Formats: sequence, C-alpha cells, structure tokens
Amino acid sequence: MKTFIATTDGLRLVDTPRLIPKPTEILVRTRAIGVNRIDLHALANPTDQIIGMEWSGEVVEVGAECQGFSVGDRVMGTGAAAYAEYVVTDYGRAVPIPKAEIDWGAAAASMLGLQTMHDALVTRGKLRPGHAVLVQGAASVMGLIGMQIAKALGAGVVLGTSGNADRRGRLKEFGCDVGIDSSDEGWPRKVLDATDGKGADVVVDNVSGTAFNKCMAAAALEGRLVNVGRLGGATAAFDFNLHALRRLEYTGVTFRTRTVEQVRTLNSLMLADLQRMLVEGGPRVPIAGRFSFDRAAEALDTMRRSEHFGKLVLEL
Repeated sequence: MKTFIATTDGLRLVDTPRLIPKPTEILVRTRAIGVNRIDLHALANPTDQIIGMEWSGEVVEVGAECQGFSVGDRVMGTGAAAYAEYVVTDYGRAVPIPKAEIDWGAAAASMLGLQTMHDALVTRGKLRPGHAVLVQGAASVMGLIGMQIAKALGAGVVLGTSGNADRRGRLKEFGCDVGIDSSDEGWPRKVLDATDGKGADVVVDNVSGTAFNKCMAAAALEGRLVNVGRLGGATAAFDFNLHALRRLEYTGVTFRTRTVEQVRTLNSLMLADLQRMLVEGGPRVPIAGRFSFDRAAEALDTMRRSEHFGKLVLEL
C-alpha cells in the first residue's frame, strides 16, 4: 500500500505492506485524511514513520474482539499512521459515520477535534450548563469545534478570540456569542465585560506562549484553564501571582501519553454527550481545501502558511 513517511529528507511516498489488525483493531480502506498541525511536528521531527492522526473510510476487516463494527461500515476515527491507503486503529477510537450524506472529507475533518475538545471542555474543564466558556484561538478547527460543543452542552456564553478580523467575523456561525480581538492588548477586559465582571469559568487555550497570562486574567475565580495547543509557543513567562490570586486550575490534554483504555473511555464519553450532534450531521467544519492523496506535501505547505480558514483534507 502507498504511505507517506517523515524522513530527514522530507515527506516521502513509499510502498509498505498492508497492515494486519490485532484482535481489538479494525482495518479501514482510507477515503479521506484530515491534515493537522501535529503532522507538521512529525515532519520537523522525522522518525521514518507514517504520519497522520485522523481519517475516514470503509471497514474491510474486523478483529475478533472488536465491538460495534462490521465489514462495509463507513467510519471515521483517529490513530497513528493515517497518511496511508489503509489504516488500523483500536475499535474504541472510531465511530460510524452517522449520516449517508456526510462525504468522506467532511467525516475526516472533525473526529480529532471532537475527541480532544470534549475531553478539554468536559473532563478537564468541568463544563456545566450556564458556565461561561472562552476559547483562545477560536478560528482554528479545534476552536470552531470546541465552541459548538460548548454551545451544545449548555454553556451560558461562549467567547472566542481571533486576531484576524475576517475570521473573527465568522465565529458566530460556529456557536460564538462574543468575538474577542486578541490583537488588542486589553482583550481580557472584554471577556470580563461580557461576563458581568466574573470572567470565564472554562478557558480552552489553543495558543499558549506569551498569551497565556492574558487567559488567566480573563478567567473567573477558581476557573479551569486547559492547554490544547501551543500555536504561540511552548514556553513563556508565567504569572504565578495571578494564578494563585484567582485560584485557577491549569491542566493539559494530549493523546501521546494515554493508554488504549484511556482513549476508549475518552471516546465513549464524547459519544454519550454528543451523539445527537453527530446524528444531525455536526459539528460544522468548513473545508478549506481538498487535495488528492499524492498532493500531501502541498497540503502540508498550505497548513504551514496558516492562511486558510477551516480544514484541509486529503482524498483518495
């Protein structure tokens, strides 16, 4: 089968043997692949491994211990080595595509965001109906999905930041009640004004870096801040006084240090809360670009430039 691997010489298309699923895995004929920033990280840290984490396709083989899947099912899921004609994943990381009219590209665009942002908002952020939610970096795909999840689960007010006026103007389409201009140095005050001086109960941070202290300033007393992405940098000065005075909880999410059982639990919790959203065809994710599989390098270059709004997908 054809696969893309990250090497010291860049992205390479190679032939590898078709995968054999373990008893708890499904084998899927890939139809579309979601392009994510973690793929750029893989290129920057080459290991001669197949890259990619998100896909959609048709089940062609089911392990003996799998639950809920049959050959021929249309599915979407996450897991390592997605840039390939066939993928395998633990059955607990995949879900059936709920509507026949959802195309492969759209199905491949949301699964990583659904799993990540539900975990960030609900499990880590302890979101409850009526809470104020702030999504830092709201114009990212993770941000767009996160705002829709927050709204679906009864958040009182959903706020989203973006320094790009055009993108900020579109946030309301995806569940945002108040768009915040993050290029304004005083933007935390706008969050406080929109929440009657209280601040956000849950802050999901897709940016980090030097912007993190502003997230703390925008949080409510005893608010929860969840680190999802580090688009603004992985290190920065930290205001320990602000953290202590506001009695904030700060945590992070990632798949890289989770066990198979933990990811199964994460996925099942997401499905329990968001089944209706999925059945209704959500979340809404704009497709910013569709590339044929052999144009993966072009898609990754597009991702690197960060000039698009929405998801980039490869289609097979």
